[in-house]
Amino acid sequence: MTFAKELRGWRQRRGVSQIELALRAGTTQRHVSFMESGRSTPGRPMVIRLAESLEVPLRERNTLLLSAGYAPAYQESDWNDESITPVRRALESVLRGHEPYPAILVDRRGNLVAANNAFHTLTEDVAPDLRVPPINVARLFLHPEGLAPRIANLDEWAWHVLDGLRLQTARNPNPQLTTLIDELVALVPNRPKKPGPEHLGFAVPLRLHARRGELHLMTTLSHFGTALDVTVAELKLEAFLPADEKTAALLATTITHQRTT
Repeated sequence: MTFAKELRGWRQRRGVSQIELALRAGTTQRHVSFMESGRSTPGRPMVIRLAESLEVPLRERNTLLLSAGYAPAYQESDWNDESITPVRRALESVLRGHEPYPAILVDRRGNLVAANNAFHTLTEDVAPDLRVPPINVARLFLHPEGLAPRIANLDEWAWHVLDGLRLQTARNPNPQLTTLIDELVALVPNRPKKPGPEHLGFAVPLRLHARRGELHLMTTLSHFGTALDVTVAELKLEAFLPADEKTAALLATTITHQRTT
């Protein structure tokens, strides 16, 4: 794909006009127009400024650079590479520090990269096939042989997850994620026609049956916006938090019980 087509596609996907992009990137609307028509070839710094202005993910920034005839600028490391050891150790420490509450790291496809013991305890009784790497977390929760039978508000929570995945793919297209969405839509109950009495818009707590009682969990998501490595930039930290005192006590009891057995 040519740079002109790539640039135009990202600008339109972000809903940004040529003049707005020009202001963000420190150039002129005429120059943006010429680049999108193929009449002007940008320098490497301009390609990077345009990508930053459009919040293009690092993986796709490399693609944009290649389409303009430049070498990729951002390294892609394996999670176990020595080059990102300080980051890996720090994030693993964050996961441990979140206990007794579950916390995970996932990649751009939602596959599990790392998790703390609390999360493993929560998912230890799902079908073995679902825990064979790569472990997709959305599938782990929504599959009938995963956590789905234990989710009290599955119809509402499943669509909360699916709508989030759809927003993600709309912003940053990912064919594999689109395939996953289609797979999961066929597995979950139909979308509720009317929101339940506890519906709070985007906030849909997870109500999960556990051995010691029902857990009410909410989640917080963190991204690594200043990373210069593709692998690190694509990581997402998802931390589960208790939505009430009963859940906090149950989780504390569960992790304590695990450590003493």
